[in-house]
Amino acid sequence: MPGMIKLISGRANLPLAEKIANYLGMPLTRTEVTQFMDGEFRVQILENIRGADVFIVQSTNPPAENLLELLVLIETARRASADTVTAVVPYYGYGRQDRKDRPRVGITAKLVANLISVAGADRVVTLDLHAPQLQGFFDIPSDHLFANPVFLSRFQSMNITDPVLLAPDIGSVKMVRSFANALQCGLAIVDKRRPDYNQSEILNVIGDVRGKSVIIRDDLCDTAGTLVDAARAVMDRGAFEVMACCTHGLFSGKALERIDSSPIKELWITDSLDQSKRNLSPKIKIAPTAQLFGEAIRRISNKESISILFD
Repeated sequence: MPGMIKLISGRANLPLAEKIANYLGMPLTRTEVTQFMDGEFRVQILENIRGADVFIVQSTNPPAENLLELLVLIETARRASADTVTAVVPYYGYGRQDRKDRPRVGITAKLVANLISVAGADRVVTLDLHAPQLQGFFDIPSDHLFANPVFLSRFQSMNITDPVLLAPDIGSVKMVRSFANALQCGLAIVDKRRPDYNQSEILNVIGDVRGKSVIIRDDLCDTAGTLVDAARAVMDRGAFEVMACCTHGLFSGKALERIDSSPIKELWITDSLDQSKRNLSPKIKIAPTAQLFGEAIRRISNKESISILFD
């Protein structure tokens, strides 16, 4: 039997949580965060959630308080006798540290998955993990949603001349190929290496981009170094124009300046991260994900399949 849904938002992305609540036709459950003088905070849920299916919307991007707040909200909901607790994590922070790529480093993607489980979550819903195999890091059921359908409708509505999808690295080929098949266009791949963290060097572009409208598809944009270098590389190889879509707009350091001065015509991101306090470039457009998350929440609570959302 379907349960009673209670939707709770952390402070990381309140605008998205409000849009999800509007899609579901319900208010957000009232909470109160009390801050102590030393920076420690306490969370109190101000409504009865006993026996409810509780969904907590909170990304885990820096600062680390966002991750801690998610854990505290999960633990609080569990102690308040929620029937089920689902962590809805639009952006799964620390997901890039998913393997030992050099000696004596931690696998924090697994650590965060463990923390969410130990805090008391019964299920996790995420969007475009940095690597699909991160789903296996969770010891609880996890639903990995994809932003391709969100971006697809935007690009299908444009009159794009001879498009080709560009994968910015080998690891993203599967995601980009799926997007290319949906747009019924070709695929190109960037051959690059990383001499250090947040640094990349493009060695070659595999595929025909001359005279094409190139669309770069990536899961996130952090410093925008890879994105801008890829855009310049394809323009140097005769591309007609270059656009991009990245699910998570982190925009660290000089990312926004790089995008402004780049040949990128348009950059589409989702609202997985709150951009309301940023002065974004006119090039940057935001695609909403509230319907995607809202439908996943409704189907999970109703014990329905969510496989249709993966298409």
